[in-house]
Amino acid sequence: MATNDSTPSERAQILLKMLVERYIADGQPVGSRALARFSGLDLSPASIRNIMADLEELGFIASPHASAGRIPTRRGYRFFVDTLLKVKPLDQVEINQLEDQLQPDNTQKLVSQASHLLSDLTRFAGVVMTPKRRSAAFRHMEFLSLSEKRILLIIVAPDGDVQNRIILTDRAYKPSELIEAANFLNQNFAGMTFDAIKARIQDELRQLREDMTRLMTQALDAGTEVMNQSSEDYVLSGEHNLLHVQDLSSNMASLRRLFDMFEQKTSLLQLLDISSRAHGVQIFIGGESGLVPLDECSVVTAPYEVDGQVVGTVGVVGPTRMAYERVIPIVDITAKLLSSALSHH
Repeated sequence: MATNDSTPSERAQILLKMLVERYIADGQPVGSRALARFSGLDLSPASIRNIMADLEELGFIASPHASAGRIPTRRGYRFFVDTLLKVKPLDQVEINQLEDQLQPDNTQKLVSQASHLLSDLTRFAGVVMTPKRRSAAFRHMEFLSLSEKRILLIIVAPDGDVQNRIILTDRAYKPSELIEAANFLNQNFAGMTFDAIKARIQDELRQLREDMTRLMTQALDAGTEVMNQSSEDYVLSGEHNLLHVQDLSSNMASLRRLFDMFEQKTSLLQLLDISSRAHGVQIFIGGESGLVPLDECSVVTAPYEVDGQVVGTVGVVGPTRMAYERVIPIVDITAKLLSSALSHH
């Protein structure tokens, strides 16, 4: 039956593939008669029962209580995904539709769109880790007087993201002074990180009046703070879809643990972080990552890039019994299109 201690024979692999596919499609334990009918193998039901018994012994399938059929175990799913699965590429029409919906805009909006797309296309939960800032740099800066001693600092990041911060000053500044300060910073330091500017600026600022120096130092401190703060760690969409997935909704305790994970963020963030260091699509089945609390839940992820550098991860959280051949290319293409949109942006 087995070609070595743990690898099923070719016939057993064909039956395992058929069993997993039938179970994913129907959600019902699969019996030897159904396998005899669909496998295309010239095997008697008795031979199929023997192979099933061997697969069960190897830990690839299990018998639920009071059922003559078998269902895949976590190990069975893992072998199926790694060895037997034939991924169906998305057709060009679907790819074009995805591309149309991920148009370069601001970073946060793109991340949000990608998360919604993953959720809409799979009917599970879509998650996108927000890009890690590669460095706290700025593209453009402006000062806007709000009241006598309150100034709005507007910072445009290299990726087009806009951040605001209010600065409290010890004196009122005229509009012409605010323009002068912004021009000085934009002309001399645009594109540099705030830390690099601070290291260089002392000499430059000696040419300016002391009160202008104070304003610019405050602006650089505020800029460093605001650019190092991430907004949300990730954007999650469509969690409510999981309430309608029978494998998850039939066990309220499990569902609660899953929603606790979404709320606490740490585990999912760790998983996304691990995925961002891996190459291509990663599939975490059940509790095998040690981070997802449920055997009935799988996470499919792929890293995305900006200008060739990995900055985050996209993923789908759904039931272990999901159509992997469709979810995998959706996650893969979304990661690639998000990379492209952010890089062009």
